[in-house]
Amino acid sequence: MKTFHRRNFLRAAAGTVALPAMLRLVRAEDFPSRPITMVVPFAAGGGTDIFARILAEGMRGPLGQPVIIENVAGAGGSIGVARVVHASPDGYTVSIGTLTTHVLSGALYPLQFDLLNDLAPIAELGYEPLLIAAKNALPVKNLKDMIAWLKANPDKATAGIPGAGSTGNLADLSFQKTTGTNFQFVPYRGDGPAVQDLVAGQIDMMIEPSSNFVAQVQAKTVNALAITSKTRHPGMPEVPTVDEAGLPGFYVSIWFGLWAPKGTPKDILGKLNAATVAALADPDVQQKLGKLGQQVSSRDQQTPDMLGALQKSEADKWWPIIKAANIKGG
Repeated sequence: MKTFHRRNFLRAAAGTVALPAMLRLVRAEDFPSRPITMVVPFAAGGGTDIFARILAEGMRGPLGQPVIIENVAGAGGSIGVARVVHASPDGYTVSIGTLTTHVLSGALYPLQFDLLNDLAPIAELGYEPLLIAAKNALPVKNLKDMIAWLKANPDKATAGIPGAGSTGNLADLSFQKTTGTNFQFVPYRGDGPAVQDLVAGQIDMMIEPSSNFVAQVQAKTVNALAITSKTRHPGMPEVPTVDEAGLPGFYVSIWFGLWAPKGTPKDILGKLNAATVAALADPDVQQKLGKLGQQVSSRDQQTPDMLGALQKSEADKWWPIIKAANIKGG
């Protein structure tokens, strides 16, 4: 009798131990059974937000569920990233971000999480060059005029940036060093609000991801001076490259990636990666991104391991530079 009870106990105990694993398996097999939230760490209207909305629509079919965009801006994107770090690791909350939000912020802010280890990479998404733009009221016609005007008016111009230490901010600092100019920085909660102020003439210039400006350039509400790449932008082909505009070799780009909370089951990460890869292979998605100047990463780059390696290598490159310059997030 004692043996019978002991066997029953052992069986029950084994079943109890196995239950969490079984539940995880069921969750992975059923995933997704409801909408997924994609957190954009910037205000609506900027380049990351636009990329996210195009990607989310492309992922709807492969996932069989809608992907809802949630904008959580502030602190150079670190507030939005933290929202995902602390979310349940069940695949229903993911983080889209950039070099700025998922690398640079780690050296700019006293984060309450480990940027490199508290998120699970899903896929590298794409990249895009930046645009050097000025307000229409500024008395310049081209990039050479702009550089001359900045030299003649040191510290008078204002440049909009989505937070101190952002990709745009670092590009601005590099531009100052390369051209021997100086101007002031005005931080915003994202590129969208900054572009609005550039159109309104409240700030003088911006050097930010080109997708932020396509509509404004086409409407001629800003003065597009140069694209920071070797080739012209398909959405604004009339804008010269930096080589053509008189600042040869000033190439700057920003990349995009997708992450989930640490601890998300591998099967679920696999499903999210597969849906992302399928979306990025969709000709309609590629066309929409291409018109914005956003290039899809090559298929071999669209893996969790490649995104993790990219994030780590970029941190090794930029963190010492930011800390040595004593740049702090605003």
